[in-house]
Amino acid sequence: MTTAFLFLSLCLFLVIGMPIAIALGLASVLSALFFTHDSLAALVLQFNKTMTLYTLLAVPFFILSGGVMNTGGSARRLVNFANALVGHIPGGLGVASVFACMMFAAVSGSSPATVVAIGTIAIGGMARSGYTKEFAAGLLCNAGTLGILIPPSIPMIVYCTVTEESVGRLFIAGILPGIVLGIMFMCTVYVLARIYDLPCQPRVSWRDTWIAFREAVWALMLIVIILGGIYGGVFTPTEAAAVAAVYAFFVSVVVYKDTRLADIPNVLAHAGKMIVMLLFIVGNAFLFGHILVSERIPQAITNAIIAAHMPVWLFLLVINIIMLIAGDFMEPAVIILILAPIFLPIAVKLGINPIHLGIIMVVNMEIGMVTPPVGFNLYVTSSITGMDFYAVFKAALPWMAVLLIFLQIVTYLPSLSLILPNALFGKTVSMVEPLLKLASSGPGP
Repeated sequence: MTTAFLFLSLCLFLVIGMPIAIALGLASVLSALFFTHDSLAALVLQFNKTMTLYTLLAVPFFILSGGVMNTGGSARRLVNFANALVGHIPGGLGVASVFACMMFAAVSGSSPATVVAIGTIAIGGMARSGYTKEFAAGLLCNAGTLGILIPPSIPMIVYCTVTEESVGRLFIAGILPGIVLGIMFMCTVYVLARIYDLPCQPRVSWRDTWIAFREAVWALMLIVIILGGIYGGVFTPTEAAAVAAVYAFFVSVVVYKDTRLADIPNVLAHAGKMIVMLLFIVGNAFLFGHILVSERIPQAITNAIIAAHMPVWLFLLVINIIMLIAGDFMEPAVIILILAPIFLPIAVKLGINPIHLGIIMVVNMEIGMVTPPVGFNLYVTSSITGMDFYAVFKAALPWMAVLLIFLQIVTYLPSLSLILPNALFGKTVSMVEPLLKLASSGPGP
């Protein structure tokens, strides 16, 4: 009864247009008051406990550092450096744009921020060079999703907060999949460029390439500081986020001088709005998860699936279908906070590594960023290009095929996600068997 009321009330509140954070909190409070022994005081304490989680402290710092780098000219320098390296090959501007997205993703942790930062510069440049506006918009809308797969990643931090997994382990697990997805986008651009004879740039001299690198090196150093500091044991991911925010201010204000002191209040205000919105959603989503756990809903679902002898490959397929549908209507942090506590116990019972599950969920969230009606990347791309929302979706749809193919790869090839964290930190939970063995094994272990 509690489960039915919890989910039906949430759906009702969303249908009538209630903001997602309030819908989550209200459904949780009503369920607690009507069907559990929790008091309002206990729910307030749970909400307050969520807001003081140390891991979550990394989120506002990464949002702030990404916002500063976005306004401080770093994105332009990264695009110029990428163009100097690969702009001369067929489809070079498109390939360079994807490469620039990969580099900016490694400092922002946000998919919409990556689209804004790189798309604002690259889409116009591609259009002026002979690419269609639709081609450029569709590519950048999808390539911008690398912002939440290549670490640091805000959805990864949220996943680790709710599952108590290692942020550093999940961060490093996203590196190889992020590189593979970026290469897949680049190869697609290259093939289309050869088929449709898309333009390329003149080859840049080594001297000009060095100049472009020298101008971008301060932004590139942020990648070294974040990842090198975490895996070198210098500081934790939360401390790395704080260092990244300070370094971003230093580079933008002192080194590049693209951000004036008078601009800082606006940067802080914009970042503050995003931080408050996200943390309010997270707090209410944790209340929702608290009701799920207190009523043993994840355990009941786990027992039902185990009793039904569902094969591992089928469970992974079900996860992807549910996540893809949820991604159409909710933002990534909310989906992770609601579904991770449900999926994780089942995954562990079936021998699926929690880190592998986290990467699967993040890739699903990438696809959700480019699917209506809540696809944030679609709205961001529409705003920076002036194109109609559905025109952007039509342009992004063919590129989504790359994401869907990659989703199958990362789902049924767990070594892609686990080889780096296992090499650095050792194995934790048994890996999922390869696809052929899954298909023939029947029930999971």
